[in-house]
Amino acid sequence: MKKVSVFFILMILLKMNGYCQTYPIFGNDIPVTINGLTFDAMEPALSTDGNALFFNSLNDGITTSIYYAAKVNDSVFNFIGLVPIINQTVTPHLDGVASLDSSNNLYWVSTRNYPASYNNLQRIKFTGTGYTNFGSVYGDFYINSPGHLIMDATTNYSGEQLIYCNAFFNNCLGGAPCKSSMGMAQKLNDSTFNKLINTSALFTNINDTTNYIVYAPSISKDGLELYYTRLLHNGRQTEIMVSVRTNTNQAFSLPMLLIGSPNLLPEAATISSDNSKIYYHKKVGGIFKIFLREKVIPTHIDNNKKHTEIVIFPNPASNAIFIKANNYSGDYEVEIYNVLGICVLKSVIQESIDLSRLAKGIYYIKVMQKDRTIVKQIIKQ
Repeated sequence: MKKVSVFFILMILLKMNGYCQTYPIFGNDIPVTINGLTFDAMEPALSTDGNALFFNSLNDGITTSIYYAAKVNDSVFNFIGLVPIINQTVTPHLDGVASLDSSNNLYWVSTRNYPASYNNLQRIKFTGTGYTNFGSVYGDFYINSPGHLIMDATTNYSGEQLIYCNAFFNNCLGGAPCKSSMGMAQKLNDSTFNKLINTSALFTNINDTTNYIVYAPSISKDGLELYYTRLLHNGRQTEIMVSVRTNTNQAFSLPMLLIGSPNLLPEAATISSDNSKIYYHKKVGGIFKIFLREKVIPTHIDNNKKHTEIVIFPNPASNAIFIKANNYSGDYEVEIYNVLGICVLKSVIQESIDLSRLAKGIYYIKVMQKDRTIVKQIIKQ
């Protein structure tokens, strides 16, 4: 066999059976019910204790306002109404994209003083008897030029850092930004955040301004998982992405696609403080609704249910496992994770996958096939 052929085959094998980065895994969509709500719900955000769900109405820039609902369980909330104090009353107006820290500081974007002032990010702190610190957020992260504004922003759990999205609007396709980028700022006082010196380096794998509009950030409590939405330039398909890192001094990794439903416009994932679930919105039946996905590793593996569509055997296994599906004969995309949630094997297969390189122990296998995805626990003997 010629050397070039050997090299070509080797590259294919590396691509088909290579190792992959550590990314969170989520289950399927769970619709979120907000009892008493009769209009669109977008840009969800949770209080840090998880007991309140904040969201805004249709993001049309005319009557967009922020509302909230009380938790019944993870997928059911009771609608309460407008968040007090913060919403404008004169149309057209936009108040949206809420985020909260553990000290009950609420941040949101608003058009109330724009463009007379470019400081369009707002803040308020709710107390047991009222509120304080109501006003604009200041800092050097704004771009003080016509067409620029903070499109989205989120605080981290402690409230000490802010992830912002600078966007430029100039009559681009569908009213979308012409360009955008994200960065991180550090809190100086109750009203001021300034950019981190290394903010460009932190987001170097995310701010692909040539190809994508990036927006709607949310960061995990430990600061290691960043969720955001991206939109291809001159496109109409949105994608929810996740980037990871192993410590808070590192840059976020190249992103992995989490949710990309054609024509349903999934956007604005927010991660719960316990790092167990994300909430996001997408368009169903002409209206935006909120959905939930639960993390599969390590909290939501279900090995008692029988998956009649996709069967994995034997389990326990020694050197190989086999995958069979009813009425399907194509390829499967397979990812195998260890108990720490680290992806140790990634492959595209038809029937079997070699486990001989894996150490003995418990693993989780994620099998993706067209529109079906399952995750099961397996044991390597």
